Amino acid sequence: MLRIHNLSKRYHDQLIFQGLTHRFSSGCIALCEEDSTGKSSLLGIIAGVIAPDAGDVWVDGHSLTQAPQQAKARIAYVPNDCLAFPAQTGREYLEKIAAEKNTTLDDAVLDLAYELGLEPHLDKRFEQMSTGTRRKVFLTAAALGDPAVIIADGPSNGLDAQARAVLAEQFKTWSQDRIVLFASHDAELVQACGATTMNIAELR
Repeated sequence: MLRIHNLSKRYHDQLIFQGLTHRFSSGCIALCEEDSTGKSSLLGIIAGVIAPDAGDVWVDGHSLTQAPQQAKARIAYVPNDCLAFPAQTGREYLEKIAAEKNTTLDDAVLDLAYELGLEPHLDKRFEQMSTGTRRKVFLTAAALGDPAVIIADGPSNGLDAQARAVLAEQFKTWSQDRIVLFASHDAELVQACGATTMNIAELR
């Protein structure tokens, strides 16, 4: 479902990681190590928003290098910074992602949005939202289509207690037949969703 092979990344003179190779199976996997270890870079590479210096990623059998459109269609990505579209409303963003995934903003997705507490905020622009509210929109967008892999960087950052509980249950549901790979220092979330913890050094 998700495989990385010989991934390497360097920023200027700093080597972030080299030769990462791993095959992931369905379930929740949490990268919980300290900052500045390359977690965000690795997640960005797997999501197809950061180019590796070497190596490749396969999602559902599709190479991110050779067939990026097919690979990205099977990925949902929640970045650390959820302010990519300041003037866009939450509803407009969800409709945009739904169109890209050839699906619709159906009741099941809206139910998740409402459980996260988004109902009064969906028609606000991102620049009007709090950090946690922006993240809730991106987390809701991850439910659109049928992603095989959900990638999330700091998914519980800025969330209230109710939303964190909903997130943990959603991760548990997704992980039954998909891969949920996330980076977090939130020990309660890691425990609540039953995630397996992993360090980047183990991916060799």
